[in-house]
Amino acid sequence: MTHMKSLQPQVEVGPSIDDYHVEEHIGHLLRRAHQRASAIFQSYMGHVQITPTQFAALTKLRDEGELSQNHLGRLTAMDPATIQGVTRRLIDRGLVQIRPDETDRRRMLLRLTEAGVRLTEDIIPYGFDITDDTLEPLSAEEQELFLALLKKIS
Repeated sequence: MTHMKSLQPQVEVGPSIDDYHVEEHIGHLLRRAHQRASAIFQSYMGHVQITPTQFAALTKLRDEGELSQNHLGRLTAMDPATIQGVTRRLIDRGLVQIRPDETDRRRMLLRLTEAGVRLTEDIIPYGFDITDDTLEPLSAEEQELFLALLKKIS
């Protein structure tokens, strides 16, 4: 009598749920890194009362000149509701002005006011410091790799 191998497929057994530790997984680690980056951002920008999303909008308007709210949201990775709130607060503070697009009156265009330009140019140097402080625990090579990997997964 010959012995026959089972024709049933072998099922790979994954890790046990007992091996899952939240502090070792991506969502938790990204959240902690974000909390650290946010605290560092606040330490530099708290005196001007600018949030990270407002900083992104201001710097992108400085880069681009004039943009629709929708386009600004896409460039800064903000959904329509978020960019609307961000731009409303910047308009209320006199840092951004809005005007109808001459070619499409339904579309509104945003641009920095003179005060917005001055403030943005004053605080952009802090952006470099925030990045340097956030990445400080990493070597130069690790920083470059980390940023490349973050860009790849985002």
